Amino acid sequence: MWCCKSRMRIRKEAMALEWGYSQINGPETWPNCYPDAAGQRQSPIDINPIDLKTLNYNRRLEWKYVPENTEAITNPGYCWKVHVKGAGSALTGGPLDGKYVLEQFHCHWGESDDRGSEHTINGQTFAGELHFVHWNSTKYHSFSEAAKHPDGLCVLGVFLKAGKKNSELDKIVAHLPKIQYKGQTAKISSPVNPALLIPENSGYYTYQGSLTTPPCSECVIWIVFKEPIEISHDQLAAFRRLRSYCTEDSCPADEFKGFVKNNFRPTLPLGKREVKECRQ
Repeated sequence: MWCCKSRMRIRKEAMALEWGYSQINGPETWPNCYPDAAGQRQSPIDINPIDLKTLNYNRRLEWKYVPENTEAITNPGYCWKVHVKGAGSALTGGPLDGKYVLEQFHCHWGESDDRGSEHTINGQTFAGELHFVHWNSTKYHSFSEAAKHPDGLCVLGVFLKAGKKNSELDKIVAHLPKIQYKGQTAKISSPVNPALLIPENSGYYTYQGSLTTPPCSECVIWIVFKEPIEISHDQLAAFRRLRSYCTEDSCPADEFKGFVKNNFRPTLPLGKREVKECRQ
């Protein structure tokens, strides 16, 4: 009995070393190690389109990316993430003051095609959500510096809807077998154009929020597009085959060989914040 309890305690301690989405280290536990996760400006949220303040900004929201600057794709243990060389990229206009450059983009999804997005619209969930993470290069000198300020980052949120195959996302799916396990990295062989993953003619919602993963810093201007893009069931299934822990050879036990199937944070209270709608 003692041995069994001891092994269970050691296993839990090992799991607690890193955050995740399980009962042991999931979103409800994050405030224990990351105080910002208990803040009043947390993301994601449920967006209720009724009675939102509609804005028409003086400058249209615009973005520009260099496909060849998509350098590598990694498996950090909770998603796939594409690292980008920011030079040449620019996100401007709309609610933004200054130029923001792309740092990386990644994805959240669920175990089935009807759930997986982090933000919801009047309670409606989507199959997944892409996040394009930018930092304010006009005011700050680096991503890490920008992440310390309320206007430091801007994240574009794009909903995924199960439907037809997405050719641009297929370039990412082709690399997933090379990063099946946590910590693995692969060079991007076929440049991915982030602009082709953004619904250009869609309106959007914007509000002040946070990173949706630890440390959950409250430094994000969120822009969540109304219209989703389509992705096939098979492509979503490929996302779910990513492993959330170490490689096959170094895994100490079967339970450490989990798959990434529900890597989304539940919605949090809006509080006194205001969500604004822009009909782009």
